[in-house]
Amino acid sequence: MPWYNADLHIHTCLSPCGSLEMSPRRIIGRAWERGLQLIAITDHNSTRNVRVCMECGAAEGISVIPGCEVNTQEEVHSLCYFPHMEAVELFQDYLDRQISDIPNDPKRFGYQVVVDTDEQIICDEPRSLFVGINDGIEALEKVVHRLGGLFVPAHIDRQVNGIISQLGFIPRELMFDALEVSRRTTPAAFISHYPELAENCFLQSSDAHYPEDIGSVHTRILMDKPEWDHFMRALLEKRVETMNVPPFMDVS
Repeated sequence: MPWYNADLHIHTCLSPCGSLEMSPRRIIGRAWERGLQLIAITDHNSTRNVRVCMECGAAEGISVIPGCEVNTQEEVHSLCYFPHMEAVELFQDYLDRQISDIPNDPKRFGYQVVVDTDEQIICDEPRSLFVGINDGIEALEKVVHRLGGLFVPAHIDRQVNGIISQLGFIPRELMFDALEVSRRTTPAAFISHYPELAENCFLQSSDAHYPEDIGSVHTRILMDKPEWDHFMRALLEKRVETMNVPPFMDVS
């Protein structure tokens, strides 16, 4: 069974804090340069650039997990991964009902654009994707699992928008599938402060908002193929290793 290199937290030009250079084509090209075989697209509070990234990935032999980084009512960021586009579309319907009508200010927060495979802008998301949704984290987790997805609290070591910084603890009732640490630490360093969490599965990804950040750290996953069923089983069986370095040196 081979190891696959994965970066499971990447933003596109749809995220307001993401560079306009983060087009699907550019992301896939950079993933290939960095030696990644599996990535996840996780824009803030929207999935509208997921399909085009999956199409670009398929053309270049890079597997793309459809996902989203959701900001909850408590200002906690969580990664949500889904098995297929049908689940993604249902989740987008949920997000459309949950997002506030506060307009985005491109000059202050950045553009939020949906693009096609030719990097042409299809539309702009007028509502702010920065703002927390109406639901809290426990309600969000239930929605994700009801759609057959995986739920991972994001960058839990961070002092802003991490579950511990925002809530002070991880609720016992929260049925998460793994925990993510940022590229600024390691699971071992984090666990030294929170030994009670040592038995959980840990992921580490780049949280890339710029092309050069893609694959700056990664997670190795032991699985038969870089496909959803194998990915899900590997996470649940903790067949992962976090790597605080790129898969290999940049060849661009």
